[in-house]
Amino acid sequence: MTPPATAGTIGSAHLPLRDVVATEIRRLILDGTLGQGERLIREALRMLEAEGFVDTAARRGCFVATLSAEQAADLFEVRLAVEPLGARLAARAAGQFPADCRDHIARMKEILAEAQDKPAQLDLDRLSELHTELHSLVFEMTGNSYLIAIAIPMVKRGQWLLRQSAPLRTPSAWSQHHGLISAIEAGDADLAEAVARHHVLTVRSDLLNTAPPED
Repeated sequence: MTPPATAGTIGSAHLPLRDVVATEIRRLILDGTLGQGERLIREALRMLEAEGFVDTAARRGCFVATLSAEQAADLFEVRLAVEPLGARLAARAAGQFPADCRDHIARMKEILAEAQDKPAQLDLDRLSELHTELHSLVFEMTGNSYLIAIAIPMVKRGQWLLRQSAPLRTPSAWSQHHGLISAIEAGDADLAEAVARHHVLTVRSDLLNTAPPED
């Protein structure tokens, strides 16, 4: 039996984009996911634009954003500043309020176990979702609303890059997260910051050194 999530998209590769979008929205309305009177499209596009997935041009409409090698390098510069800070603050929170952070840490361990158990059996969409959730949980643990507002869109943008280069199937893509989670759980802010920085540097080296040259 075809799963509901994919039933409305069979053969979508042969349809114009407008028909694919219309089919999906129709399915969400029919199954009640979208309620009566709920606003559509424009708000979603604004959210995607804020996250860097969509570019809007005056009198021309909205387009899927490009992600050049220069933009990828810029993204990693921001990650190098933001992710170590997030790890430091998450570890500090775990050290000061361990009960409040217990669920976040437990969920991060569950994500890592699922991703590393049999990564070849998970599709890239699921692996990408898990990776995004894990890093988002780190920032949520900080309790810093300003940092969260900056970091979550950055995480999602970074997952676009990871999704295109597909490194998430390899165990090494996940192994460094063990040290990150352990440092955060132990409340060791210095170590958590150092591990996060090393992780970003490693991912940047792996992705940017293997990226194909631009036309």
